[in-house]
Parts: sequence; structure tokens; C-alpha cells
Amino acid sequence: MEGIHFFEADATRNVAEFYLQQCNGPLDAILSTEVIEHVFDPRSFAKLCFELLKPNGLLVLSTPYHGYAKNLSLALVGAMDRHYTALWDCGHIKFWSRKTLGILLEEAGFRELHFRGAGRIAYLWKSMVMTAKKPSLRDSSHAH
Repeated sequence: MEGIHFFEADATRNVAEFYLQQCNGPLDAILSTEVIEHVFDPRSFAKLCFELLKPNGLLVLSTPYHGYAKNLSLALVGAMDRHYTALWDCGHIKFWSRKTLGILLEEAGFRELHFRGAGRIAYLWKSMVMTAKKPSLRDSSHAH
């Protein structure tokens, strides 16, 4: 697309300065799909995303959904071992709910969080998508 530049980054490393130079400055948006559940240090990941964005920049993040109804359903049908298996090499190491992902993003400084379930039926979603906004300089100065 004209005027839109995409690049792939290793968001598990704190290399914000390198990426900012590659992009000629902070980013308008970051799209991270089905990554955060594989990250050992999600707080550093969220902070790096925050650092890389312009004020009012947007983070769009998806991850498998884990909420009460889905977890209860897995337990009732005897699928907990298969779903949360430790035998999946390089598999998921974090299991996120709407609440825990929201806490992570707010801790990093994001505001205006929005949630949407994706795939399957409500509350048994396959994934969730959260959007979060980096506050403008004016908004962040009023936050304290």
C-alpha cells in the first residue's frame, strides 16, 4: 500500500533505538498477532511496543483467549491436558485472559483498551484482539 511501510521486528529484544532509526522515528501502529503467548518477558515486550509508538499510536494485539467459561468447558470435557500441554515444543508459555492482558497493557502505559473475541462462539473464543492507544503528550501529562 502506498504510504504505508511495514517491517518485521524481533520484539523480544529491547532494541528500540535500532527500530526507530530503521523507521525514521516512532511508529503510527504496531500489529502483533499470536506472539505474546510465546514471550518469556511480556512486560518488556509491552514496554518496547509503547516506546516504539508515536503519541496516539495504536497497538493491535491478538492472542489465544482464556477466560472462565472457556477454561470451565475444557475441564468439563476433559481437554485440559491436551489444551495446556507442556509437551508442545516451543508452544505457548503464557495463557492470557482479557483481564490479565489489560493489566499488562495498562502497566506499560497504554490507555483506551478495547477487546473483541474472535473465532468460535462468545466466551469460548479461539482468540482475542485487544487494541490499546499510547496517550498523547497532553493526555499523559494529566494522568498523574
